[in-house]
This record gives sequence, structure tokens and C-alpha cells, in this order.
Amino acid sequence: MEKKSKINPSDENCPVRRTLGLLGGKWTLLILYQINDRVIRYGDLKRTIPGISEKMLIQELNALVKNKLVSKTAYPEIPPRVEYSLTKTGLKALPIVDKLASYGLENLV
Repeated sequence: MEKKSKINPSDENCPVRRTLGLLGGKWTLLILYQINDRVIRYGDLKRTIPGISEKMLIQELNALVKNKLVSKTAYPEIPPRVEYSLTKTGLKALPIVDKLASYGLENLV
């Protein structure tokens, strides 16, 4: 008799589902990829991601800050200066982004 492996449901406790909740936004991985290991200002980040609207970039950045993947530093200057960088948790996501980039280079050319 063949032994069947147990299939776990992809419910709210599923690690893949939880990770997709953090990283599954349309622009999320591109934002993490662009911030990478540097500190970047909002305008520079906007220029590095063609096609993203201001509303969507602000929304995604707010979600990333809320989920503690990105750190936001606002300086009380005129005009206001805001800088973004990855947190330790955000830096841990970079190998995922690197794997996707490698996959794209190998298979989607």
C-alpha cells in the first residue's frame, strides 16, 4: 500500500500565504529591489519604477513601513525630505528578490 503525504491547507497559518500577504503586492518586490541596501529619497524611488502612480507608491510604502520591511525617516525641513531604507526584516527579503531576478535572466530573455 502506498503511503500518502499529508497535504496541509493553505489557510491563514500557511507560511506561503502569510509571506504573500507581506510581499504579494504588484509593486512590493520592485520597491524592495530598488531600495535594496541603500537609503533612497521618495523622488528618486519614484523615478526608478516607471509606471507606478504616486498614489500607489505612497500606499505600498505605507504598507511596507507598517509591516516593518521599510524604515521611513522624515526630516523637518522646507521642502520636506523623506528617506526610505530597508529594515533588518526587509533585508531578509532581498534573497527572494535576487532569486526572482536570476530566474528572469535565465528563463525570460
